[in-house]
Amino acid sequence: MTDATDRDRSAPLDPDMFHPLCPFSAMPFRVGDKWSGMVIRCLQEGPRRFGELRVPLPAVTPKVLSETLRAMERDGLVTRTAYDENPPRVEYALTALGRTLIPLLDAARSWSEAHLPDLLAARRAAGHPA
Repeated sequence: MTDATDRDRSAPLDPDMFHPLCPFSAMPFRVGDKWSGMVIRCLQEGPRRFGELRVPLPAVTPKVLSETLRAMERDGLVTRTAYDENPPRVEYALTALGRTLIPLLDAARSWSEAHLPDLLAARRAAGHPA
């Protein structure tokens, strides 16, 4: 005889459900990556110097910001332009590929604004600080 919980249970997940070349493994940043989205927002209006990026991102250490920018440059989302001046000047700018992420950030922001009260309530119910 089949138990009700057995009947209601979903089929087991297929161990091969993600192809080895699945694009998720090549994502330029993780969902929830703390800084990449914010860097994209900072560069949305045009090129910025490292020090300018630090102003709205005081919680990020210079090391982590450098690593984030390097990873974004590696993935073709940001360009780094060094000017031969004294003192040296470096600017970061979004590439055309990086700009394609702006609508995704807009969608994530809209979702967050619509669901933030529910998210915070769930965290409180689970005993986590909001």
